[in-house]
Amino acid sequence: MYREIKQTVYDVLDDNNHVSSASIAVNYFLIILIVLNVLSVIFETVQSFYNQYWTIIGAFEVFSVEIFTLEYIARLWVCNLDDRYRGAVKGRLRYLISPLALIDLLAIMPFYLPLFITMDLRFLRALRLFRLFRLFKLSRYSESMTMLGRIIKSRKEDLIITIFIIVIALVLASSMMYYAEHDAQPEKFDNIPDAMYWGIITLATVGYGDVYPVTALGKFFSAIIALAGVAMFALPAGIIGSSFIEERQKMREKTTEQVIETDIEKALQTDDICPHCGKSRHEPLAGKVLESAPLVKK
Repeated sequence: MYREIKQTVYDVLDDNNHVSSASIAVNYFLIILIVLNVLSVIFETVQSFYNQYWTIIGAFEVFSVEIFTLEYIARLWVCNLDDRYRGAVKGRLRYLISPLALIDLLAIMPFYLPLFITMDLRFLRALRLFRLFRLFKLSRYSESMTMLGRIIKSRKEDLIITIFIIVIALVLASSMMYYAEHDAQPEKFDNIPDAMYWGIITLATVGYGDVYPVTALGKFFSAIIALAGVAMFALPAGIIGSSFIEERQKMREKTTEQVIETDIEKALQTDDICPHCGKSRHEPLAGKVLESAPLVKK
């Protein structure tokens, strides 16, 4: 009985194929709850809204934390049914440090931590921002976000190299602009770290216009850096975009293979296909009859 209940909870929480109606209902409920929590964090910064509905916001926060805590405990209880977390103690310890488990913990930690530790109120206000980690819990229930995580993990070397190139370009651009503009605008290009703000805005091709070069050499550098930024910031998007298309193609091929295997299994069960030759038992035999028939001379 205990084992059956535990397996049922595991199937409801981790039904990757989404074939269980209970799992689908729980997933949609948690998705809606996460979205409402993020909206609550956003709108409670509007003082007039918070002053009018603070009791509802507080009650909703308590309700949400209770649900997320129950989910966290349930996942910790059934995690050792997963082959990755085998073991009553070691398996659960491995699960506790997994990325999704850490996100679940950070989602509920801001509520419980002040109950046990006395801290500066300013720090407590900052700690409430950790509630936004509930947004990352959506990756557990969204196939698209799960796919994005797989893509980033599979192409992490390419992305790291691209980011490294962007960082080098930022350092070079900021250094050049510092030496080109420091004497003309010492208040805006006081040092290289200050120039990095201009470098990021220019490489990203945003261009706020609050900091810009005034010397001829600075304008020349600025034009080159802006053109280079278009290509550099397009690299990560291109890597992720091409990987996303490849991943979707793999998923379609996998789905097609599963459908074909299912159809074959059903056909074998109904004796429509011969298990030896793989052909339908109802295939017309006209061709074979004609081949075996004697030739008739005209």
